Amino acid sequence: MEDYTLVARKSCFGLPTACPSCLPVYFYLKLANVPFRLDFNLTYPDSDKIPYIESGEYVAYNNEKGGIIERLMEDCIADLDTEFHSIPEWISTKAMISSCVSDALTYELWVGTDGNSAKEIYYSDLPWPIGKILYYKKSYTVKQQLGITNDNAEKIEEQTYRRASLAFGALSSRLEEHKFLFEDRPSSLDAVFLGQALIILQALPETSVLRSKLLEHENLVKYADRLKVEFMEADSSSSVPNFHANSSSAAPRRGPSNSSSKPKGKPKREKTKEEKSFKSRARYFIIAQLVSVVLFVTLLSRVDEADAEVDDDDGYE
Repeated sequence: MEDYTLVARKSCFGLPTACPSCLPVYFYLKLANVPFRLDFNLTYPDSDKIPYIESGEYVAYNNEKGGIIERLMEDCIADLDTEFHSIPEWISTKAMISSCVSDALTYELWVGTDGNSAKEIYYSDLPWPIGKILYYKKSYTVKQQLGITNDNAEKIEEQTYRRASLAFGALSSRLEEHKFLFEDRPSSLDAVFLGQALIILQALPETSVLRSKLLEHENLVKYADRLKVEFMEADSSSSVPNFHANSSSAAPRRGPSNSSSKPKGKPKREKTKEEKSFKSRARYFIIAQLVSVVLFVTLLSRVDEADAEVDDDDGYE
């Protein structure tokens, strides 16, 4: 089998990567016994292309064809779900994990807590003002996606936690004392839920409501801890991941490396066109983010002013 590179957001909270999109892919590759190397991209923290997998000319982005895991199945690289697609309970469990648990984790990261976990996962390597504003921008987007307004915020919060609690109960009953969620064989459901569970347990604060609800199910916690030890401790003794400070999620490596080239012994070397392009992309990224933030704040203030005018008009009626 070819060696693949999984490019993800950085490691933190004792996890190889604490990104909810990246960690399930990491565990899927582990469960499927696909050899891969873990690298980190620090340049584009809000790119929907991260994580991505590359190997020579092959590349699969997170925002393509339903995500990386689906792409790996379609491309016949790794398919753990072949025997499960016709099982109704497996299909309903997949929908429950990808909606109830996923929505609750998203809510906790961006709305339900103080936001420190999300900032550490996504923006801690950016200058403080940019990271702070990007966090608020993402939080605003998440509220729109979840349909949260000032009028229904408490109702949405209650529904989100209730659905997550029911999902944990169903998963706990499904798992019992088995090694995996279905028939003691791993599937993509194990990879996705394992990633979610470890982020909930290790990245969310102790005051997290979602974390407390997961801790109510001892067998789910043991399941996550056991698989974490099995896959992460073995991996910790292997190669150390590389940080792609100037790697491009928009243009990942597609050709062979220059590992066969001999060192010249010079203290400095001329930057390649690719490296110059990466550096230029990074500058454009920062500028683009600043412009988008200014536009975002401007439009938001205009909306607030318009709402205030409407309120004033209603007061005169």
